[in-house]
Amino acid sequence: MINIVELRQYTLHPGQRDVLIELFDREFLESQEAVGMRVFGQFRDAADPDRFVWVRGFADMDRRRDALRAFYGGPVWKAHSAAANATMIDSDNVLLLRPVGSGFDVPDPGERPSLDSPLPGSVIVAVLARPGEAAPEGGEELGVFETSDAENSFPALPVRVGEQFVVTFRRFAHADSAAAFAASCGTIEHLTLLPTTRSQLR
Repeated sequence: MINIVELRQYTLHPGQRDVLIELFDREFLESQEAVGMRVFGQFRDAADPDRFVWVRGFADMDRRRDALRAFYGGPVWKAHSAAANATMIDSDNVLLLRPVGSGFDVPDPGERPSLDSPLPGSVIVAVLARPGEAAPEGGEELGVFETSDAENSFPALPVRVGEQFVVTFRRFAHADSAAAFAASCGTIEHLTLLPTTRSQLR
């Protein structure tokens, strides 16, 4: 059971997003899951060519701490951290979330697409609404989350604090439908996300 989810938004150096995605999809999926995390999805931000967005989950905050210690102290990150960090300007835009309901319903990690699979055609819009704001309806709801006030159990990776959001992930089969929905969000913050080849949220 996943009770803690991170929504991570990275600002990258110009032209480096595909470099990071290739490295991430090749090296950082199974290696994170082997130490107790679940990587649900990784995305290009359709509105910003220098932004990479991804979502991972943990059973609880104690196991988050243990999994992050194991991964960031382990051989895969040590081998590839310099290359990954070289693509990034900022990686601290992170919301710590908890599910409202059952969270994401995605296939078993063993069913994740391979590197040579075609890119999915679907588009996911993540809507960040303040509590009490009425977020627009549309598309297929994939999961609803709210910000967690749990203390950061791994301070080496900062998270945003003191903010409250309800975050809804919605899937659209076509880019035009996603664009129309995103336009209907008005002043509510939203992310229009294009899944990478190996993303399980798609």
